[in-house]
Parts: sequence; structure tokens; C-alpha cells
Amino acid sequence: MLRVGLTGGIGAGKSTVAARLAEHGAVVVDADAIAREVVEPGTEGLAEVVAAFGEDVLDETGALNRGALAAKAFADDESRQRLNAILHPRIGARTVEYFAEAPADAIVVHDVPLLVENNLAAGYHLVIVVDADEDVRVRRLVESRGMAEADARARIAAQATTEARRAVADVWLDNSGDRDTVLARVDRLWTERLVPYEANIRLRRPRPPASPVLAPPDETWPVQAERALARMRAAVGHVALRMDHIGSTAIPGLPAKDVLDFQIVVPTSADAEAIAEPLSDAGYVRDDGEWWDEPLGDEKRWTKHLHFGADPARPANVHVRVQSTPAWRRALLFRDWMRANPDELAAYAEVKKRLAAEHADSGTVAGYAEDKQPWVNAAFGRAEEWATRTGWTPDTPAR
Repeated sequence: MLRVGLTGGIGAGKSTVAARLAEHGAVVVDADAIAREVVEPGTEGLAEVVAAFGEDVLDETGALNRGALAAKAFADDESRQRLNAILHPRIGARTVEYFAEAPADAIVVHDVPLLVENNLAAGYHLVIVVDADEDVRVRRLVESRGMAEADARARIAAQATTEARRAVADVWLDNSGDRDTVLARVDRLWTERLVPYEANIRLRRPRPPASPVLAPPDETWPVQAERALARMRAAVGHVALRMDHIGSTAIPGLPAKDVLDFQIVVPTSADAEAIAEPLSDAGYVRDDGEWWDEPLGDEKRWTKHLHFGADPARPANVHVRVQSTPAWRRALLFRDWMRANPDELAAYAEVKKRLAAEHADSGTVAGYAEDKQPWVNAAFGRAEEWATRTGWTPDTPAR
């Protein structure tokens, strides 16, 4: 199952996107509909709301009068928390039921207006944010809902900011223009990303080999990495000792393959095995091949697990290493040493560019990685000298 979070500000057109995804076959779970469902006449939820706020929150038919409830429940923080304590557990339990009822190969789209505000992003394989220019949203609210312009702008201002939504968005759909434009983007998203993403997870299908094509430094790589780390923490954070963004995309200013590298350090080999399935379920599929870190000098060859990101639009490698091996510390040392030494970064960039050009037509990164390793191995000696001189440890704050 692929879990997709769908959100967007009021008036952005989120319902248009949800409806199109449903047409394609997505199972849409509507958070607002569930919120209404748990307080329908005859439910325990409605009875508890009445007990807490009084009979006058009902209309003449015995149904919930939402305006009357809002006037009482949002009068102060204590009342709002009392209402949330009644509703949120019921909404959560019913949401879990809807997800459980979906087929194993489903793409489940959870339509959640307050996804950002409630810090829910890490629970999904992918988050889609629908947005539109504020003036467009205001016009829609005035024309379609009869809101006064001042009220519409106040509602928009009370919601999550554009910056907060961008931080969690794997997909940003600008719906400021005509309806057909955004629907065409949704169609491509379904075909090119969501369908293969779901299949990659369900079939435990690692990504295909990639060529060593370098991309210019991308300032959004760390933000993208943090979204991935949040998902990994939600899935296996109870076992891992630490999780980090490593590799070239973690070094500002360094050209790199557009592949995010991560490291998960676990206490034992048994723990690496234990997290393999939940990490795969979270969208980082274990490759069953034999993987190891290159030894330095007379060291033994240290084995590791390698997981690949199943999202076809966001390649990722996840190196799962046991705490007793030296490789996890070296990965952090190399990253931080590069960040602190511009001359070494420039030298490494030149090596990467030369080797990428030499292996551009190979169709695989294997030769590129093999030819690069001697330079990296030699660099570890200089990095260790720097660590001794500066007092660096793996817990040194990132620079």
C-alpha cells in the first residue's frame, strides 16, 4: 500500500486533485468527512460532545449545530482541548480502519487540511501540497462560498504558511491557473510516480542501475533529506542509534549524482535484520545482494545492508551499518571534513567530474565508484589529522 498525504490551504483546490486521483483508482480517505462521521446522530462521539458542551449545540433535528459548537469550543484553549480530546481519538481510530480496509495494492490518499499543522507528514510515503496564489484563493472563496473578502483572507492567514507547506511537500501542485492544467499534472503524477512507487514497495523492487551523471549542487537536497529522515525515524527510529544524511548531497557546494545517501547505525547485525522489513515498507527497499564497505589497510571487510528508495522520482541509498564497524564514523567524518575544508572539496569535485565523464556511457555507477575509492581512501588520512587537530567527534554539530 502506498500512503499519500494530500493537503493545501483553503481555496487552493485540493478537492479537485482528490477527485481526479479517485478517478484514477485511488482510495481517498477524507479527514473532514471522518470528522463529521464520528459525531453523527446516535454516535458516542456526539453524546460525549453534548455532555461536555450542552444540549444547545444540537439543532432542531438532533444533529450537531457546528456553528453553536464552535462558539463554545473555541472560546478558550481549555474548551478547545476538551473538544479535541473527544474527537481526535475517534477520528484517528476510524482513519486507521479505513486504511486497513483498503486493498494491499491500493494507493490510499489521505485528504487532510491540517496535515502540516498537526505534524503528520512523516506518516506518508509521499506528501502532495496543492497551492494557489492568495488572490486566486480569495476570489474562489468569495465566489463559491460567499465569504467576505476580509474573512477569506483571515482564514488563509490562520492556516500554515507557504514556507511550512513547502518544507513537507514532495509534490507541489500550483493550481492558480486553469483546471485542465492541474489535472494534466495529476495524471502524469499518477502514471509516472504513484503507480510505480506502489509497485516498487509491494514487489520489493530495487531501483534500476544508474549512470554516474553529476548534477550541480542543489540547495534543496538537505530539505529533501530531512523529509526522508523523518519517515525513517517514524519507521525504525526506536531501533536505530542514529540516522544521518551523508554523501555528496550532504556537502554544500559539491556536484553530485542526484541521489540522496543516508546512514542508519544500529546496535547489532540482528537489529539490521529486524529493521529490514519496516524500512522497506516505509519506501526504502532492501537489496538482497551482498554489500560491504571498502576496508582500509589490513582491516577486515565490514558487511552492511543497503536499501534503495522506491520513489522513482527521488532516488536514495540507505546504508545500514552496525555500531561496531568503523565505516559509520568515517562517513560522518568525511562529510564534516569536506564541509570545513574548501580546498579539499574543490579537489574532490574535480576527481568526481573527471571520473563521471570517463564512465558517462557505462550505464552503471560501479566503475565510477571503484575508480573513485582510492582517492577517498587516501583522503581519510587527511581527514583523521583534521579530526585530531580540531577535536571533531561524530557528535560535533553539523556545519
